[in-house]
Amino acid sequence: MSPEPDLEPEQRAEKKKEKQQDGDGDGENGENRPQVAHIDETVAVRIAENVDDFMSLVNEANEANERERGMTLRHAFTIYPKAIGWSMVLSSCLIMEGYQTAVVGAYVSYPAFKTRFGIQAPNGEYVIPASWQNGISGATNVGEIIGLQFAGIVSERYGYRWTIISALVAVTGFIFFPFFANSLAVFLVGELFQGMSWGIFQTMTVAYAAEVCPVPLRHYLTAYVNLCWIIGQFISSGVLVGLVDRTDVWGYKIPFAVQWVWPIPIAVGTFLAPESPWWCIRKGKKDRAEKSLKRLARRSGFSQREADAALALMIYTDEMEKQISIGTRYWDCFTGTDLRRTEIVCMTWLAQTLSGTSLGGLATFFYQQAGISDSDSFKLNWGKDAINFVGTVTSWFVLNKVGRKTLMFSGMSTIFVLLLITGFLGIPQTPTPAESWTIGTLVILLSATANFSIGPVVYTIVSEIPSTRLRAKSIILARNAYNAINIAFVNIVTYRQLSPDEWNWGPKSAFFWAGVNSVFTAYVFFRLPETKGRTYAELDILFENKVPARKFASTKIETLVEGTEGAQKKQAEGIVA
Repeated sequence: MSPEPDLEPEQRAEKKKEKQQDGDGDGENGENRPQVAHIDETVAVRIAENVDDFMSLVNEANEANERERGMTLRHAFTIYPKAIGWSMVLSSCLIMEGYQTAVVGAYVSYPAFKTRFGIQAPNGEYVIPASWQNGISGATNVGEIIGLQFAGIVSERYGYRWTIISALVAVTGFIFFPFFANSLAVFLVGELFQGMSWGIFQTMTVAYAAEVCPVPLRHYLTAYVNLCWIIGQFISSGVLVGLVDRTDVWGYKIPFAVQWVWPIPIAVGTFLAPESPWWCIRKGKKDRAEKSLKRLARRSGFSQREADAALALMIYTDEMEKQISIGTRYWDCFTGTDLRRTEIVCMTWLAQTLSGTSLGGLATFFYQQAGISDSDSFKLNWGKDAINFVGTVTSWFVLNKVGRKTLMFSGMSTIFVLLLITGFLGIPQTPTPAESWTIGTLVILLSATANFSIGPVVYTIVSEIPSTRLRAKSIILARNAYNAINIAFVNIVTYRQLSPDEWNWGPKSAFFWAGVNSVFTAYVFFRLPETKGRTYAELDILFENKVPARKFASTKIETLVEGTEGAQKKQAEGIVA
């Protein structure tokens, strides 16, 4: 395929668009023809102007791109065990967050905590007032928003590793607040400060996982972040079940003290880990990026040629994104093709929290309101976490076969059906013991479905959709949208729906969430593109070509060599001249 000699790069790019449009049409010329996404030659020319040997760069980048696309899962596991290990070390920060989040969520129904900080409800039971429940949850979310913004600034300058280490040091001190709290006000302040560290963990771990592994491993390591949440929740449920019969202050203090186990070993592991090679490229540290690449792969299966090719692909992708969108500020997430990418990651994370999973997050409280005893409630919650663990691990094997969009859509649809059934069972004012257990079982199924589908797949989607230069900031914006909607809507509504001294809707609150779920299920169907098997360079090309979401999976992309022939020829002519 040789470019027409009499055409300028801009004219050739326009000619490619015309051919693409001809292939998309209906009728005998375009019917059943797959859409083809082309590299913008004007962008390629500008890249060629910024690098010394564009032809060598493109050929090496193309070699790495095709190598990643054709890499088998078995080969990826063989070559990149160290990348898997380092990613798991950093992602283990989320075990702490999952543990703490589960502990605080369960405390609204934990006997020792309710006796110490609660007030007596009309039915004689001690409860934590809904206003304080909202305040504590809101304080955590506000802290996460602050931490997320802080992470975007610090990580840009110092890298992912040192940002995570600083958060681990900080959270070690912040745990003292809830441990020594003598009032709900002090407890709230402690959750605010801890939330800052959680916000940093939420972004940095996902971004790091997405940047240290090849395409076949990407969904495993990003979805593993969700598994870390589940592991933390499972541990917290076990601790709470073991201490549920304690009525003294240690009944709720010991669960907080357990958190001091994790920061130091995780911090040591993070210090020893290599920095993200993509971050090194963005900062112009090519030698350090090469060292990171070699530390992430086995020496026996990763030659110098392969390292050079992988480095070339990163440089080419980074240069291409610079030409499409020069800046790396938060504002740049809302300009050009990045606006669509930001919209998708924000709406995807909103879909997760507004799908009705908030009922599963308050499972213990929900069980008690359905008439199940304290002891049985916490045991059911522990079992739920074990099922969630199995669900997330199972999703790894399904995700790569069915794709991100299919798993997300099917999960949302299944949760919608479970919510409707739960709501109908809650219609009787006084449910029978059998109905109460059925409702509890449905909540377990709802949570298991979420952790098989929308739980892990969201982390994969939000890490793949953004451009590499704006990945961290896009994840931050999406997670902050998640936190903001939790503060302003989810926490307020959920606690009041289930609290006996507020609206007291009980299981009927599932009808409300089914309605909200339907809106976001429709969004996923029409707007979420399929990113399975695509390299970051290919995703940039698809978004630059404005390919519709429904055609992402079927669209073919010309190779980097084919798409940059005009730019290569122009640079060669300049050298000869």
